[in-house]
Amino acid sequence: MSLPIQTNIAIVGAGPHALTLVTHLLQKRKKYRHKIIVFDPSATWMSQWRQQFAAQEIPHLRSPAVHHPDPDPYSLRRFAENRPNELFPPYDLPGTKLFQEFSQDVVSRWQLEDKVYKASVTNIAPITHRGNPQFRVELDDGNSTIARQVIIANGGGKPQLPQWAKKIPTPYPNQRLCHSHQVDLQGLRLRGEKVLIIGGGLTSGHLVVGALKRGANVTLMVRRQLKEKLFDAEPGWLGPKYLKAFSAETDWQKRWQLIQQARDGGSMTPAVMTQLRRYQHQDKLSIFEECQVVGAEFASDRWQVKCDDGMTWEFDRIWLATGTKLDVTQQPILKEVLHTHPVKIVNGLPVLDEYLRWSGCELFIMGGLAALQVGPVARNLSGARMASSRIVSALKS
Repeated sequence: MSLPIQTNIAIVGAGPHALTLVTHLLQKRKKYRHKIIVFDPSATWMSQWRQQFAAQEIPHLRSPAVHHPDPDPYSLRRFAENRPNELFPPYDLPGTKLFQEFSQDVVSRWQLEDKVYKASVTNIAPITHRGNPQFRVELDDGNSTIARQVIIANGGGKPQLPQWAKKIPTPYPNQRLCHSHQVDLQGLRLRGEKVLIIGGGLTSGHLVVGALKRGANVTLMVRRQLKEKLFDAEPGWLGPKYLKAFSAETDWQKRWQLIQQARDGGSMTPAVMTQLRRYQHQDKLSIFEECQVVGAEFASDRWQVKCDDGMTWEFDRIWLATGTKLDVTQQPILKEVLHTHPVKIVNGLPVLDEYLRWSGCELFIMGGLAALQVGPVARNLSGARMASSRIVSALKS
């Protein structure tokens, strides 16, 4: 698509959150179709999501079939009518291929194929244009456009690395120590290799299964006990059961603590946990709980890894499934916005108004960075729907 000189709404990112927002917006106001432009380096919807699921060989989603980018909660079920074996128990969790094809169907039903412009946004500059506050959206291809309203829907987490991983004294080949974001199981050969996977969340579970299938000898190390949970936050967080008290809490620091308690670090689904225990019984997998790495060095083509119990182990590769850190001050594209419109920030999360709008300007935020308003499920598909209904009601035509 060609880049307009100006637009009413610019959306950063073309993942599930952005897609959810656009369909909800068009459902309410059809005429917006020609007032939206979406920026993503892939030029296609859901591309990063697809790559991530393929790279980690994730068989199905963690959230039930009612959570997806279409405004009609039942449309995915209808889409899956003749594919019942692609909805996994319990609660009909959609298979990855099913969800991908459904999202494609959403894009074509809402005629959104031509809405994504191929570029990364490098900066959002608040400006005054013809006497009105606007934004100059600057792109990595050297172009820019003027937008009245901007919505950040690109996830925005930075890979979180443990302290010891930042202080490795010896040089090592890149692929021998990776954050889970960089691991692509497709095409990896691991037969006979010893792989250490660190982290207690679902990502580490997927990587363990993927590495074992490729013939690796795997050790999973978790700093606490492994936790088994169906969802990453209790279903009560999807409705008034928990959100009522959360929204009534006026102390932002306390809200942040409620979010941490609800998500409570990483957890595994019962299905993945069953697989891991089976591999453990077959002696293909070692699980070290309540165990942390304190140092590592790369010598004679192997990792020497020292743990807090004083033991030292040898591995060929280390994968860090240690999550991402959300910190709005670390978002380069928001540097000028932070400067011209300073907001209160609580542990990296901006305090937004009830419409998820940045104080003093028409910039809106979806995803994990909006958690202080949306709650613990802000980064999930259900959070995308909750965020969309707030933002859509505040957008100006």
